[in-house]
Amino acid sequence: MSSDMQVFKLPDLGEGLTEAELVNWLVAVGDEVKVDQPIAEVETAKSMVEVPSPYAGTVAELHGQAGETLDVGKPLISIARAGAAAAAPAAAAVSVAPTAVSSGIDASPAVEAAAETYRTEEKAGSGNVLIGYGTPGGATGGRTRPRKASVAVVDLGAVAEPAAEPMMEPAVAGTRIPGRLSAVISPLVRKMARDHGVSLDAIAGSGASGLIMRRDVEAAISAPEAPAVAPSKAEVTAAAEGSVDSRTGLSVSARMPVRGVRKAVAANMTRSRSEIPEATVWVDVDATALLEMRAELKKRAPHDTPGLLAFIARFVTAGLKKYPALNTRFETAVDGSQEIVGFDGINLGFAAQTDRGLVVPSVRNAHGLSARELDAEIRRLTAVAREGKATPTELGSGTFTLNNYGVFGVDGSAAIINYPEVAMLGVGRIIDKPWVVNGELAVRKVTELTLAFDHRVCDGETAAGFLRYVADAIENPGGALADM
Repeated sequence: MSSDMQVFKLPDLGEGLTEAELVNWLVAVGDEVKVDQPIAEVETAKSMVEVPSPYAGTVAELHGQAGETLDVGKPLISIARAGAAAAAPAAAAVSVAPTAVSSGIDASPAVEAAAETYRTEEKAGSGNVLIGYGTPGGATGGRTRPRKASVAVVDLGAVAEPAAEPMMEPAVAGTRIPGRLSAVISPLVRKMARDHGVSLDAIAGSGASGLIMRRDVEAAISAPEAPAVAPSKAEVTAAAEGSVDSRTGLSVSARMPVRGVRKAVAANMTRSRSEIPEATVWVDVDATALLEMRAELKKRAPHDTPGLLAFIARFVTAGLKKYPALNTRFETAVDGSQEIVGFDGINLGFAAQTDRGLVVPSVRNAHGLSARELDAEIRRLTAVAREGKATPTELGSGTFTLNNYGVFGVDGSAAIINYPEVAMLGVGRIIDKPWVVNGELAVRKVTELTLAFDHRVCDGETAAGFLRYVADAIENPGGALADM
């Protein structure tokens, strides 16, 4: 290859990941790129990230298409050095269908103004780091991927959800809008239209110079008769060939590839079930006193009272200090030798349901935080997980997981331990139940705690001791917090 050609290979995006799915190109062949300019959006098993270019120059070749899974260490993009002509033949270069194609001729001032209006109106983000790998801000050209709002499993009905971030569309660096009345510069707008069968040719853009905005596509989607994009012959053939399931005789409604977060979750859960001899203990707990204590605190500080999950998290970290065997990892070496690895500290993970699937962000050094500090960190991590911006470190460094499945309206669960951890505590819904108090029947607020643990690291006595400690703290929160 010519010395004028610089080939950037897909880097390891965190903690030994071997592959990533190419979600979207942010540049096209022929575009001029700068160092640290985002060039592609990829999804790993842990998060969505924007990949910045380490080189400046002209894009000569894109080594992959949207939706394709790329291996770490394989070529991602070829860039001709600044001042050198891009020599890659057109047949070898992968063009970016969703983007506006550069004509090689400068657009009119009106069209350029339309592009600027688009960028301003849609408030495209900026930043020259991998999303989740640094602080926001930086050179112009960063982008934020739009996300659906989702419910994070972190709330026992008391933790206020963080305000949803506005959905934003990225402006595509280095592209020009063709000189026509109806134009699109956002690949995500095109993808939205394609996914919902909406023809862009039938949409009159509401932006400057006829630019098609996200709102225009959304309006077309919600219209009674949105014009559909006719499927290709190949798509019809594929649908016909796979339309009937041979075993059941039923029509196949969909085929969804297992990839990204779902692929990682599947592999992790399978490994957990196959390697960990799991046992489960559970107990019903009277949470009335905890609810009453929090209600009193909320009267005094309406906007600065931790949620119930934060209080339970504080009890969990105190319990793990008392029963450290549950805050370990079981390791088997290549030679077959085994050891239990203990930690000087606790990284408390909590299960969160997002539009990309179940993820487990972790509060690092949770053992040193108060209930109020835990609450703030849980809220922050919930927000970044919902936006898909949690870093691999935030998603992969837990030592124990707290799972609040009560928000789904269930009492208990035979949880699968989050490998390679050795235990998980689940919290069910809080409901009114008859309960004996001082020899008399009363209606109390009751929840169920379920502890799944690795029987290789401890016996039932240890597991039951930890579970009872947390249960007692919930039933007598004032006394428990006084001793912490």
